Amino acid sequence: MIISILGTGMVARSLAGRIAALGHQVFMGTRDKATTLDRPLGSQGGPSFASWLQEIATLQLVNLEELPQETELFINATNGSATLSALTKISDRLKGKVLLDIANPLDFSNGMPPTLSICNDDSLGETIQRDFPDCKVVKSLNTMNAHLMVNPILLEGDHSVFMSGNDKEAKEKVKSLLVQFGWQTKNIIDLGDIKTARGSEMLLPIWLRLWGVLNTAEFNFNIVRKD
Repeated sequence: MIISILGTGMVARSLAGRIAALGHQVFMGTRDKATTLDRPLGSQGGPSFASWLQEIATLQLVNLEELPQETELFINATNGSATLSALTKISDRLKGKVLLDIANPLDFSNGMPPTLSICNDDSLGETIQRDFPDCKVVKSLNTMNAHLMVNPILLEGDHSVFMSGNDKEAKEKVKSLLVQFGWQTKNIIDLGDIKTARGSEMLLPIWLRLWGVLNTAEFNFNIVRKD
């Protein structure tokens, strides 16, 4: 499958490396390829993005406008505040395509912990679906650390991943990728249509506070139900 990822940060790199290792053809889209290649991976310097990219032969970095029309699955791994402007650059490519949205509408304007810029009666997932109605948006993987997204066996036992979207076939395509990552079908919970993304996005405030208390980002929610 040809998969295009919007974004080049830590989350996008985790996804890109894992998806490429699974044998898919992967493109990463950025606003300025030259600037991204020169950028250090860490905030304190260190290896450049270019050096990381060289280690994954099947991965290609391109400007957003150059993401291939043949893409079968787009993944939005941009910062939530930059999502709509990034998607606008590829709007012609999104028609009829599946978009897995893993971003959250986090607002860091007042420092940590961030608040949600969209919540309660709306969500980022819904906003994307409204602005790009010909695209099939599926919200998932936004309630956990990037390492767990692509490698759920890092945690012992059952833990849950949520999914929201209007299109059944689009959700099946995303579910197939989740299973390839190692998610058990019983732990993939379909919340319903894209409006239910409000719920998963509003888990972020409690997730952030748990991160502070637990001193690790490698944890997740497990929904336990009575049979």
